[in-house]
Amino acid sequence: MGQIHLELFATLDLVGQGPGGPDEDPVGFAFGGWQAPLLDERTGTQVQASYEGTDALLLGRRTHEMFSTYWPHQEGGPDDDIATLFNRVPKYVASRGRPDLSWSGSVQLGADLPTAVREVRERHERVKVVGSLNLVQTLLREKLFDELHLWLHPLVLGTGKKVFDGGAVPSVLALLAPPDAGPRGTVFLRYGLLEGVPATGDMTPPGD
Repeated sequence: MGQIHLELFATLDLVGQGPGGPDEDPVGFAFGGWQAPLLDERTGTQVQASYEGTDALLLGRRTHEMFSTYWPHQEGGPDDDIATLFNRVPKYVASRGRPDLSWSGSVQLGADLPTAVREVRERHERVKVVGSLNLVQTLLREKLFDELHLWLHPLVLGTGKKVFDGGAVPSVLALLAPPDAGPRGTVFLRYGLLEGVPATGDMTPPGD
């Protein structure tokens, strides 16, 4: 069985909506593109390394739509490595509607999303989920992921869709590598999902 990795960019208040640009997810959200002023070479290197070994993408409809109009035209440019990877690997799309599947390798998942995702994980070694916050909520709820890669940015927005926005269930994660901070304050955190639920205890000193 392969692994599913969630790749997410978030603010300190865990808003993950519209990091890439003002038109990414504009409905009711005025901060689209909040990530752009904080980009740095170190974060770019982290992202590049995170995609090594990826052999499939798992995307929500909106993210797939944006990617399909951008990445097919980026090979040979500054993001050639990622463009070549994204254009080559299968793209599995979670959608209740009828998404445009003209981007080579795009396949729509069935209506039973948890079952379809489990089948994808059996079929591939390393599956990446990029953005796609609505899809992420289902994967969190079903514990259908193996690693969570989170880039935390030094911003507080106070509004917007959050990483754990209705999908979180009691879970335990382990930090897989030391936090890696970039020069502009973005911190890369890599967690692995463990079995079980959070334990509790009593911090009252003995005898009190």
